[in-house]
Amino acid sequence: MPYDTSLPAPALRLLGTFRLETRGPDGRTRTVAVEAPGQRVLAFLGLHPPAGRSVLAGTLWPEVAETNAQGSLRTALWRLRRGGPGLIDSRGETLALREDLTVDVHSFVRTALRVVNSEGDPGEEPGLGLLFAGDLLPGWDEEWVVFERERLRQLRLHALESLSARLTRKGRHALALDAALTCVSIEPLRESAHRAVVAVHLAEHNTVEAVRQYGAFRRLVRAELGLEPSPRFTAMLPTGPADLC
Repeated sequence: MPYDTSLPAPALRLLGTFRLETRGPDGRTRTVAVEAPGQRVLAFLGLHPPAGRSVLAGTLWPEVAETNAQGSLRTALWRLRRGGPGLIDSRGETLALREDLTVDVHSFVRTALRVVNSEGDPGEEPGLGLLFAGDLLPGWDEEWVVFERERLRQLRLHALESLSARLTRKGRHALALDAALTCVSIEPLRESAHRAVVAVHLAEHNTVEAVRQYGAFRRLVRAELGLEPSPRFTAMLPTGPADLC
C-alpha cells in the first residue's frame, strides 16, 4: 500500500527480514509492499548513506553495462516514487533516504556500542530487544550485504556477551543466561559465549550445570576442530580437566 507523507515517517527493517513499515491514520502499523529492485535500493541506502547514482547502480547491477545499470536504477526509483513519494532524497547525483526515516540497523549499532562501552545498569539501555533480532537480510547473498552481515554479527556477539556479564553482576541471572545462550546459538564454536553461560551458572552456584556446559563445549571443539578449551575456560571450574570429559 502507498504511504501518506503527512503521517509519521516510515521505518525500514533490515534485521531478520526486509520490511518497510508505516502507520496509518488509525495508528496501526502497516507493511508497505516493495518490489525486489526497490528493496535493494532502500537496503543499500540504509547501510551506506548517502550514495552516488553510479556507485549504487554499479553495485546493485554489477553484471550489466553501466548504461543498463543506470536504467535499472531509474526504473527502481520510479517504482518507489509511484508507491509513495518521499522515501529517497535526490541531490544531483547523490541519493539518500529521507532524514526522518528510521532504520533498525542504525538503532542496533547505537545500542550495541552503548552496551559494550558502558558499565551502567543494562536495564536502562533503550533498544535492547534489537540485540536479539535476526541477522541482516538473511538469504541475500550480495557481497555488500554479506560483509555488513558479518560486521553486525560480530558486534551483536560482543554486545550480548557484555550484556550477560553486566546482568550477572547485577544479579539478574535469568536475563543474563538468555543473552549468553543467544550468543551460543548464533556461534556454537565461540568459546567466550560458552564462558558467559558458565559464568552465569557459577554466579547462581549451579556448578553441575556449569560443568555440563563446559563438557558439551569441550566435546564439540574436539569433534569439530580437534582442539581443547583454553586454560582460561578450564580454570573457571572448581575441578580438574580429567573430571570434565
